[in-house]
Amino acid sequence: MSEGALEPPVTPDVEIDEWQRVNPLTMMVQMARTLAQAIIPAIAVLYGAASSEPDSEGLAAIAPFFVPILGAIIGINLLGAWLSWRRLRYRVGETDVRVEQGIISRSARSVPYERIQDVSLEQKLIPRLLGLVEVKFETGAGGKEELKLSYVSEAEGEKLRETVRALVDGEAAKPATPGDAGEASQPVAEPAGRTLFAMDTKRLFLFGLFNFSLVVFAVLLGALQQLEFLLPFDLWEYIADIFRDDRIAEAGELVNGYSTVAQVLAILYAVGAVVVVGMASGVVRTFVRDWEFRLERTPKGFRRRRGLLTKTDVVMPVHRVQALVVKTGWLRRRFGWHGLSFISLAQDAGGANHDVAPFAQMEEIAPIAREAGFSLPDDSADWRRASEDYYFDRAVMFAFVPVVAAIVFALQGHWVLTVLLLGLAAFLAAGEYYRWRFVRHALDPQQVLSRRGWLAPGYRIASRVKLHSVEISQNPLARWRGYCTLRFGLAGGRLAFPGLSLEDAREMRAAALESIAAVDFAKLPR
Repeated sequence: MSEGALEPPVTPDVEIDEWQRVNPLTMMVQMARTLAQAIIPAIAVLYGAASSEPDSEGLAAIAPFFVPILGAIIGINLLGAWLSWRRLRYRVGETDVRVEQGIISRSARSVPYERIQDVSLEQKLIPRLLGLVEVKFETGAGGKEELKLSYVSEAEGEKLRETVRALVDGEAAKPATPGDAGEASQPVAEPAGRTLFAMDTKRLFLFGLFNFSLVVFAVLLGALQQLEFLLPFDLWEYIADIFRDDRIAEAGELVNGYSTVAQVLAILYAVGAVVVVGMASGVVRTFVRDWEFRLERTPKGFRRRRGLLTKTDVVMPVHRVQALVVKTGWLRRRFGWHGLSFISLAQDAGGANHDVAPFAQMEEIAPIAREAGFSLPDDSADWRRASEDYYFDRAVMFAFVPVVAAIVFALQGHWVLTVLLLGLAAFLAAGEYYRWRFVRHALDPQQVLSRRGWLAPGYRIASRVKLHSVEISQNPLARWRGYCTLRFGLAGGRLAFPGLSLEDAREMRAAALESIAAVDFAKLPR
């Protein structure tokens, strides 16, 4: 892949005002999903019918009906899938993208080009096996997808993405011969770019170890709940019997009979087993989500591709990157690992942030930030703390209930609870003290910066040029105590600095407004 100058953008063939249908293989995807959802109910029905017959004659009694029932299910699903495909069509018009669908109740949805922030492609497992992609038209409307098209061929998806981008950017459309979405055609490839960040297998494995997760236990519990009818016994009744039979007490007496060393080893073994399962679960989740993670700088912007079972291909134009988020964890920070994400106008599969370097060293993050027009904070930044009164008031409010409860229990002679509640109040107050020490903010000539966290400090960095508004707000307590909250409006969200002194907030507001007033937003790229 070229590491030199970026190639000029490719202008795709554009088909205007031609109604198209999605790929016919979409019917196979819909059938597969419907049948997958019907498997468990079908097994339940067959199992119930077999159990209602005496001895081993149950299955023999229902066997003659199995094939006709299965054929009827497949036929009904095939008919429904065909009708859904037949009644779904889309059109790339001169001013918007329009999708019409529905068998009995028809719906028509359209998105004007001025609202489209990006067009991304996504491939889940079954569509990927069939060479299909889902096209998502992202508008940044509260983190909600405005429109999506399921499914077209990979070639048609690439072509559609480049077509809509050309129209969004106001490029002249070049007519082409209309073709069906199901016809084979050569894809309009995204122009090659420079690789800014990638994760190999070793990096993914290490990242997975830090993504400790116990979701596997929730999955197993859900599976047992769904499939318990297949077990030869009642699962929950069996668990209740364990408690009724005092088996736990017997097990406890057995453990008490062990030596101290054996008891410690047994506890370490149990904890170690949970840790191993959590790490393995984290590794699996990371490989599935971030397989072949690659971030490239192309003429269109930042292109990020990742995914094993579900593959996503997202392009983020540089001028739509509103802010940076640099985050880490209390443990991974000790090894120098951080994550970088963009706050942009578009969304990322349900989230407002785009992960562009989820597991990287700071020297790998800095070049990506520079490509986006940002700079990471250094020791020269004029970091400021929030008002002491703000965090003192928070400490009083958080500690008030535990202290009152401690007084009540002390009057009743419950000294253990009293000490615990007083300890909780002291812990909450100490937390606010450390927040005051480590939560800081700064304003430099180009950026607004926020630093939060002690064990795992993170940064939010917004460009002053891309700020849309500045607001100072005060509740009654803040007005009495003389502090406020300063909020900066971004197209991709908000950046808030709570607990500032009024003097500090007004100084920052004046500087930010000066930057905003110097920008003609009508001349900025959309």
